[in-house]
Amino acid sequence: MVVIARECADNSSGMQKQIKKKKKRRSADQKSLRIHGSIARDLGLAIVSGRFRPGHILEGEVEASLNLRISRTAYREAVRILAAKGLVNSRPRVGTRVSAVEDWHLMDPDVLSWAFSAEPEPEVLHGLFELRSIVEPAAAALAATRRSPKHLESMRQALETMARHTLHVEAGRIADQQFHAALLRASNNPFIVSLTKGVTAAVDALTEFKQRIAPIKRDPVPDHWRVYDAIAAKDAEAARAAMAELIRLAIMDTPTQQRPKPATASSRLLSHARP
Repeated sequence: MVVIARECADNSSGMQKQIKKKKKRRSADQKSLRIHGSIARDLGLAIVSGRFRPGHILEGEVEASLNLRISRTAYREAVRILAAKGLVNSRPRVGTRVSAVEDWHLMDPDVLSWAFSAEPEPEVLHGLFELRSIVEPAAAALAATRRSPKHLESMRQALETMARHTLHVEAGRIADQQFHAALLRASNNPFIVSLTKGVTAAVDALTEFKQRIAPIKRDPVPDHWRVYDAIAAKDAEAARAAMAELIRLAIMDTPTQQRPKPATASSRLLSHARP
């Protein structure tokens, strides 16, 4: 019995050691994730702000890890994050170079967030509103003819939450994104649905930016309900028109001094980041 008890105690002790090791390893992994995520954010901000312009060569792993006092692995992972977003490209004997603007994944949520961390160029605002004006009215028209009861329920719940919290708080802005995501899914077009993350990130970036400049005085919830009602009624043209009007009013909600200027937009998008 004594031997059995000792064996049980040894097993328990061994399990506890394994648990401690796993916790320690998990903690180290989480810390590493925080570090390379933070480095990627700092470098990303420097790139989209124009401090590191296209063609600029970033520090090598050894030099950067010494200067930043991080591991080479953490820096390497940070660079991989940026490469996945099209911001940089790495080549043997050349190093890691900032990519041309046209290679950037501008609709990536992180890239948009970095672009809007300061006041974005009017051309960036126009570009996003122009994209929404092209994609979302068409998606709303398709949703009106293809939506399911589940799609309608998702949109309705999102609008109710949006109305309850308003766009002045994060919960309301999340609900706004959920409404637009549900609408795109209701189009039942896989290519349009694949734009969901980008479109919702644009919606959030634009709303958060406008709120940062000045609180939105007009309640945009009724505009969203008109889109919903048209989709629920299976009226494609009414849905298209309602969504187009929603976006037009969203542009009008942008403070005058920051309002996008369409005439100069196409050729100057993110011009501050060009070499």
